[in-house]
Amino acid sequence: MLLIAGLGNPGSRYADNRHNIGFMAVDSIARHQSFSPWTRKFKSEIAEGALGGQKTLLIKPQSFMNVSGEPIGETMRFYKLSTDDLIVIYDELDLVPGKARIKTGGGHGGHNGIRSIAAHCGNDFTRLRLGIGHPGARELVNKHVLGNFAKQDREWLDPLLEAIGVNAAMLAGGEHSSFLNKIALAAGEAGKKAEAAKNSGQSHIHAARRAKPDINKASGPMAGMLKKLFGNKDG
Repeated sequence: MLLIAGLGNPGSRYADNRHNIGFMAVDSIARHQSFSPWTRKFKSEIAEGALGGQKTLLIKPQSFMNVSGEPIGETMRFYKLSTDDLIVIYDELDLVPGKARIKTGGGHGGHNGIRSIAAHCGNDFTRLRLGIGHPGARELVNKHVLGNFAKQDREWLDPLLEAIGVNAAMLAGGEHSSFLNKIALAAGEAGKKAEAAKNSGQSHIHAARRAKPDINKASGPMAGMLKKLFGNKDG
């Protein structure tokens, strides 16, 4: 059995926080891979299913981020799992928004959820790190991670989560390079669409500006109306 844990804080207050991108990722996997409805067990929300023919358990610890290791450890002991069977998905300050990286083992990098899991479960588990960007100063970090994603963040966040959900079998099967390529491709397409929309909007503005009538050349009955609407350049 494989255990995929998404990290976050429970409750509607935190639902859209950057710190909850791990919850969002496993929600996407459950949705795209037809997992069971979420149920409460081991102080967590759990969904059951399969990825690439392998029985898989998705888990969202409901113990708050800083003690995520307690319910994950309890779940692993119940199912007799090792760190080889564990994948953890979480937010990464040191990656730009939309970037993803996978590694096994390593330090906690100041992430309290990872620190807790290492303490309760061991350190040699697979980590899928999802970039949320750094606010630029240490004193701003707490506000940043516990702040909601901005509206413009959806341009990269929605395609990222979609790609994780659709390609989760690659993650489960250890096809990490292919999985990351799919995510990068989705993020790249999202960036192109955003840039195209931006350029299209600018083109409409420029066209409207070019279409503005020259009131100095206007004559006849319409001249007075145009000067009221657009003003007089010479005034």
